[in-house]
Amino acid sequence: MTLIKSISGFRGTIGGKIGENFTPVDIVVLASAYAQWLQEQYPDRKLRVVVGRDARISGEMATLLVTGSLLGSGVDVVNIGLATTPSVELAVVYENADGGIILTASHNPKQWNALKLLNSKGEFLNSEEGKCLLEIADRSEYLFPGVDKIGKIIKDCNFNDIHIKMILASRFVDTDAIIKAKFKIVVDAVNSVGGIIIPQMLKKLGVDVVELNCEPTGNFAHNPEPLPENLTEIARKVVEEKADFGIVVDPDVDRLALICENGEMFGEEYTLVSVADYVLSKTQGNAVSNISSSQVLRDVAEKHGGQYFSAAVGEVNVVAKMKEANAVIGGEGNGGVIFPEIHYGRDALIGIALFLTNLANRKMKISELRSTYPDYFMSKNKVELMPNVNIDEIFERIKQKYSSQRITDIDGVKIDFDSEKMWVLLRKSNTEPVIRVYSEARDIETADRLAKKIIDEINEFTL
Repeated sequence: MTLIKSISGFRGTIGGKIGENFTPVDIVVLASAYAQWLQEQYPDRKLRVVVGRDARISGEMATLLVTGSLLGSGVDVVNIGLATTPSVELAVVYENADGGIILTASHNPKQWNALKLLNSKGEFLNSEEGKCLLEIADRSEYLFPGVDKIGKIIKDCNFNDIHIKMILASRFVDTDAIIKAKFKIVVDAVNSVGGIIIPQMLKKLGVDVVELNCEPTGNFAHNPEPLPENLTEIARKVVEEKADFGIVVDPDVDRLALICENGEMFGEEYTLVSVADYVLSKTQGNAVSNISSSQVLRDVAEKHGGQYFSAAVGEVNVVAKMKEANAVIGGEGNGGVIFPEIHYGRDALIGIALFLTNLANRKMKISELRSTYPDYFMSKNKVELMPNVNIDEIFERIKQKYSSQRITDIDGVKIDFDSEKMWVLLRKSNTEPVIRVYSEARDIETADRLAKKIIDEINEFTL
């Protein structure tokens, strides 16, 4: 079993030994460390933190521990209960809070849970903030206040209505066009919080909603990561119901996958692409995705006269690059859409609203919309190495060998073969002697050949 501490938060499996798993004791220690960190950031004021959770079986237990730890640390709590990750992010700003804690392990199975930690902007902690928090957690030297200064729960509320109103009020969301389109949509929310808020929003838009796995029981009906192999049930349901398309989200609703009317996958990489295509058709600007996402977003951005920028893997890195590039749209190729007009965080709900607007105005089937974008195919592989191999040295040799191509080394080594519309990315694992090799091209055979070529070169360097 596992307990993982990183700059982005703490996650692990429920049960087991203290310090090795996500146990009640570890939850208290980690929540107290976060409170201590906030106190060091804002030493002269009464602190306020928003707490929300997905529908995992362990969520209620973990929330009670987190809330009690915050109160015992002198922090007031706004408890928004069952809530999506983007809802908590928005609530931090709306409630003028100093931070937020989301209890969710995202796409991990039900035995996992986690504390995702936010700053006062409702954004994930950056590297510097995360390192400071980890140091506090490792010290476990906390000073708790006396009885007169403990915190209180200042609000128990449901934030869904506010989140939905913010989205539908966007100038980019054409509610009239969506209502007139009279869509029929199947929604698979994998038995978590998406099953509450997504049908609620869609019904306000006049959508005929077919609910699948929408009861927020935490007993996930299938592997919760929205990958094609896990979505066979909804693919069948869309065809059976003669629906216009299907929507799938992960347990905390920051990733969005789409199913075409014929039961075929729209493609997780193309969720962001289709939304960006619409947004950039309405406003001039730039686009950002992480370095391992498809280059089709570059094609779309340049088609609309904008620029494309890549960021290191991780939402916090994408957000930082979006701010630097003044991007109007961004995200990750796993179906994560970041629309800064609403907030700087992956949000499946705004992704859905923007996608519906695009589809309604273009008056075409979702499969027809997909065919308007160029096809790219990605190959994902890994090279296992001996523990004594110097991976950084291998990366340097690869960079030298391909110095005539466009090299990006913000996160591993990426080689863009622009004239041939293909690329390869090498990233090293932080936990094992492994190099992950991602490649993309206009057909899968070329992507596989490129990956094999690079893997063979890596193996030669280690002889």
